[in-house]
Amino acid sequence: MTNPKRLTRSRSHRMIGGVCGGLAEWLGWRPGTVRLLFVLSCLLPGPQFLIYLILWITVPLEDR
Repeated sequence: MTNPKRLTRSRSHRMIGGVCGGLAEWLGWRPGTVRLLFVLSCLLPGPQFLIYLILWITVPLEDR
């Protein structure tokens, strides 16, 4: 039985907090795509930035 992928903040694909890089690794996407989608989503009304901050605080940093 394999271990399921855990969501962690990325150490290698990090620009600010590593949240978008970690989401990209977890989803199997490119980090630039996730960052672009996040920036575009911030143009819409909603709690996107607050969700990013919560994920930055609560999601653990990946192990080395």
